[in-house]
Amino acid sequence: MRVESSVTSITWIPSEAIAGMPKLPFEWGVAHYDEPPNDRLIDIDAMHENDMFREANELKAWAEFDDDGSVAECGYTGGGRIGVTRLKLGRREVAFPAVQYPLIQAEPEARDGEVLFVQSAGGHMGLPAPRRVSGKPFMRIKSSSAWTTLELVIRADGSSEGKMVGASPFPRHWVYDADGVLVQKSASIDFERWYRESHGGRTPWGEEDSPAIATAVESELERELSASIMRSGAKLERRTLDAGEPLMTQGQEGQELFLILDGVVDVEVDGEEVAELGPGTLLGEMALLEGGKRTASVYATTPVRAVVVPRDAVSDAALEELAASRRA
Repeated sequence: MRVESSVTSITWIPSEAIAGMPKLPFEWGVAHYDEPPNDRLIDIDAMHENDMFREANELKAWAEFDDDGSVAECGYTGGGRIGVTRLKLGRREVAFPAVQYPLIQAEPEARDGEVLFVQSAGGHMGLPAPRRVSGKPFMRIKSSSAWTTLELVIRADGSSEGKMVGASPFPRHWVYDADGVLVQKSASIDFERWYRESHGGRTPWGEEDSPAIATAVESELERELSASIMRSGAKLERRTLDAGEPLMTQGQEGQELFLILDGVVDVEVDGEEVAELGPGTLLGEMALLEGGKRTASVYATTPVRAVVVPRDAVSDAALEELAASRRA
């Protein structure tokens, strides 16, 4: 029996993701952030043509299984894609093609009733980015490298499972399953570490990969609400937390919501961890609906950036729906 499957990552630059001097071209409108991809991957060719992502890693593979479940033949059929860097210079828009690295495809690993595929794809921006870096040569001209490493398991029973196992610490990476459904997100962006360290040997094309910090995706309602909040144009307060700091504490008064922009948080009820959540999550709705006191404690497990969302920014109906999904 022949089984085909895939897992795909889309790499993009979210708003407010860049710090320091490199942020200036984005603030001046010369460079641009990216709109969040859709939660379903429909036409990656059209996305590529319309410059809707920086990079894509398409791990597509197949396996032929004998009747006893052993692997007869298998192989890769996917690849990588890379976008262009577009800059506005006066009235003109100039496109700078990015540099795509050779695809890394590990030798398929046949196991009992399944086969494992691993693929790395990435590259770097075509524009020079002179900067000091960690380690030799201490100064780099070309921009930092961005990539993802994906893993796909295809089984003799026709099932499959894909996930991201490695990635550059910047920018954001979203992962889609064989049906094009968003299933995983890189949880934390570290622009400074990426800018200084993601070059040469510190990439899959050198000596090492970076482990991916990933979380499951938020609900469809949360995606709709977060998009509405961020596009409203309101000047919302931002909060930055170090790992271990509380975002909210059970029993305290609270009259606002929090939208996680970046990082991972643990949710605890009566001292017991009940969830681990990442970017795109809205928190704090229970206090707004049930007397104003927090029903859980939330702690940052990585550095976290969050938006403080006022009570009147979200309708009562949406809060009720969000709370009902959490109870479920």
